[in-house]
Amino acid sequence: MPAPTLVFDGDCAFCTRSAEVARRLLPADVRVEPWQFLDLAALGTTAARAQHEVLWIGRDGAVTGGAAAVAGALRAAGLPWSPIGVLLSLPPLRWVAPVVYRLIADNRYRLPGGTAACRVPPGDAA
Repeated sequence: MPAPTLVFDGDCAFCTRSAEVARRLLPADVRVEPWQFLDLAALGTTAARAQHEVLWIGRDGAVTGGAAAVAGALRAAGLPWSPIGVLLSLPPLRWVAPVVYRLIADNRYRLPGGTAACRVPPGDAA
């Protein structure tokens, strides 16, 4: 059974800082890896998708992205974070979370820890 994996953009300072927090919250058997160091095809995804959104690869190999990936990671983190992950997976938060996620992802270079390297040129994101 594959280890659950949180895949992030290692070229983005905001994403890297967020991944450092995730490493502290997630159980030891969960991998937190930049997509640049992974065989994405073997994981069932692409570089285009990994550049566009954070990815959560569950024990079953299912790949989710964006807000659903954040929810999956929070559920895996255990208490007190798992209830937040469950709430993000239920209506109405399930409907709002992708909009908030996209707003943050599209502006990650403006956020604390972000740099110009975090900016994905228009048209490059899937």
